[in-house]
Amino acid sequence: MSLFAQWREDIRCVFERDPAARTTFEVLTTYPGVHAIMLYRLAHRLWRAEWRYPARLLSFVARLLSNVDIHPGAVIGPRFFIDHGACVVIGETAEIGKDVTLYHGVTLGGTSWRKGKRHPTLGDGVLVGAGAKILGPITIGANARVGANSVVVQDVPDGCTVVGIPGKVVKLREAGQLNPYGIDLDHHLIPDPVGKAIACLLERIDSLEKKVEGGGLVAVGSQQQFYQGCNPDNSICESDCAGGATALAQPASRRRAAPASVSE
Repeated sequence: MSLFAQWREDIRCVFERDPAARTTFEVLTTYPGVHAIMLYRLAHRLWRAEWRYPARLLSFVARLLSNVDIHPGAVIGPRFFIDHGACVVIGETAEIGKDVTLYHGVTLGGTSWRKGKRHPTLGDGVLVGAGAKILGPITIGANARVGANSVVVQDVPDGCTVVGIPGKVVKLREAGQLNPYGIDLDHHLIPDPVGKAIACLLERIDSLEKKVEGGGLVAVGSQQQFYQGCNPDNSICESDCAGGATALAQPASRRRAAPASVSE
């Protein structure tokens, strides 16, 4: 694909993901994320042609203009969009698929001094919320979603959502609404598994305190019967996401109390 064809696709995709975009002229002149990706496309071609210093110099200029730091060695697919375009960092060995959306403050960073693959790989259709950090040579599966301010250091399966520090894979209770272009930008619909687990524990403590104050002995069976009634509003992925087999093998009360980690 020619450079101009890539630029056209990068500009066109803005209208599919940002309702504030009105005209092509407005996007070309006022969107720093678009400026960053356009200059990256040119710098990447220089990098592949072994013109390494001019490529780095051009990406430095792009950072001054847009506040987005994209290494020219990174591989980025078509229709890539950085919304707001502030404080985004994409490392040298990062790989990004088609139709990926990043919000401001996202870092695709490395975790090793060794040369070679040290930055993340993002599959097609991935959406990364504001302030999220994805670190190391890990893979974020196609159509996965990373919640705002999450820190992800383990692989994420296709179609799952990861939230928290460190990132934990969760399952949405309610899917977002696709826009007319078939893109789900409802990145605010993320569960809070840790908050729900704490709420369940507080309910259990309150019930036990009432039984103790009443002078009655609490049987183990009655505790389990009560706690089984405290179901998380947004359950952890137990079958279609990471940690499913391990989570199902745990006792029912423990599955409700502790979120499963991405590494399980």
